[in-house]
Amino acid sequence: QVQLVESGGGLVQAGGSLRLSCAASGHTFSGYTVAWFRRAPGKERGFVALIRWSGGNTVYADSVKGRFAISRDNAKNTVYLQMNSLKPEDTAVYYCAADPGTNSYLYWGQGTQVTVSS
Repeated sequence: QVQLVESGGGLVQAGGSLRLSCAASGHTFSGYTVAWFRRAPGKERGFVALIRWSGGNTVYADSVKGRFAISRDNAKNTVYLQMNSLKPEDTAVYYCAADPGTNSYLYWGQGTQVTVSS
């Protein structure tokens, strides 16, 4: 069973930066696709970014392109989301999710709150 633990959320002013971490236990991320999603107040959960462990390919939502960067650390079995130039509309609970190759995100973290003040 894969367990995902997010960290790094917090309160930041608009224009600031945060780095979220998603650490896995129980299994390595090898061969997985790992993604970040977010749920803003009153809205449905939405895709933010993903990284394919094999090859490192990345995909971003249009709303975060050029501001956010997803990366991985093989040795630490951890995925990061570097968030720069944050905007109030980035305020949400951010979730890490992992797809073990089933085309479905089977594993989810508990979420970490990101609040951007104007």
